[in-house]
Amino acid sequence: MLRLGLIVGVALSLAGCERGAEAEALLQGYQQRLAAALDVTPPSPTSPANIAAFPDEDARLFDIPETREGILDIYALRECQIAALVANRNNQLGRVAAPSQRWLYELRLWRRLHACHQSEVAERLDEDDRQRLERLTRIKTEQMPMASWNALFASEEWTGTFSRASGPLAPDALGRPEEALAALAYLRTMTAHQLDPDWQPDSATLEHNLKALREAPFSAQVVRSLQLVDLRLRETNRMMSRAMAEASCPMTDDAQAMELSRYTDDELRPYLKNLTRVADAWLSAVDALLDAQRVSREAIEAYRRDWLSLDHPRAPWQRFLDARHTHRQHWAQLMRHCNNDEET
Repeated sequence: MLRLGLIVGVALSLAGCERGAEAEALLQGYQQRLAAALDVTPPSPTSPANIAAFPDEDARLFDIPETREGILDIYALRECQIAALVANRNNQLGRVAAPSQRWLYELRLWRRLHACHQSEVAERLDEDDRQRLERLTRIKTEQMPMASWNALFASEEWTGTFSRASGPLAPDALGRPEEALAALAYLRTMTAHQLDPDWQPDSATLEHNLKALREAPFSAQVVRSLQLVDLRLRETNRMMSRAMAEASCPMTDDAQAMELSRYTDDELRPYLKNLTRVADAWLSAVDALLDAQRVSREAIEAYRRDWLSLDHPRAPWQRFLDARHTHRQHWAQLMRHCNNDEET
């Protein structure tokens, strides 16, 4: 039986694909109007390459060895108040808990061990139990970065933002996703402060923020939008180059030029401006969250470099910026020759 969350996620992704057709129509409408103004044949649009599949669990998660202690050994540390935590973790519900709840368990366990190790309780333990407490505290301290990484990269909320069953963002869907951005910020804060005894995690706040990520596969939608615009602008740039090679000022029909001007002012320019702003905000927030991690896996680093990077020249963000910059240069050249003040 499919989980309800999965069904809803697929439905949202399919709806996103349908709405993404609006961005495609806008960009092709621009190409067609520009081609008419230049008196050339518009390009035959090609399909953007699919984004890569997000790495599977074996490649993205850490294998963290189980820490096993006898019942009597745990009982000897009863003043540390970890027995109930360990029992809840090992019962049937604890073993099938969501990744976020497993993270909270590890956080609470580490805090109690750390506090106990720093307290007078440790001084009252016999030598074997004191060493056991020190060892458990050290192991959990070393494992916490991997535990928080696994909690993030095992969660459906986070991995779902990279769903390939998604389309580019529609022009009217380019408002800042404030709740989702706040969720990334909270996850970053929680990761950065997980070994800070003075910072306390909150289950309700964590779940609320994860729920915000479940609303849409925003990482994939942003990347697909950048890919689509990059491809259409590069097609358009080649069309403009050919037109200007045949005539220094190929734009001679005033009516078509005015139609193009209205379209770029009312449709294209706002879309490109909003996409630039939203993609920059989202990719920067994802970058900050990943930078907060003290560990990483090679497969995720490769995915991050190829698809999410703000700096890599072949990643979608830099390709989008490069295509838009080149498009501005083509318009500047056209303006010099035709005394036309249009630019996108």
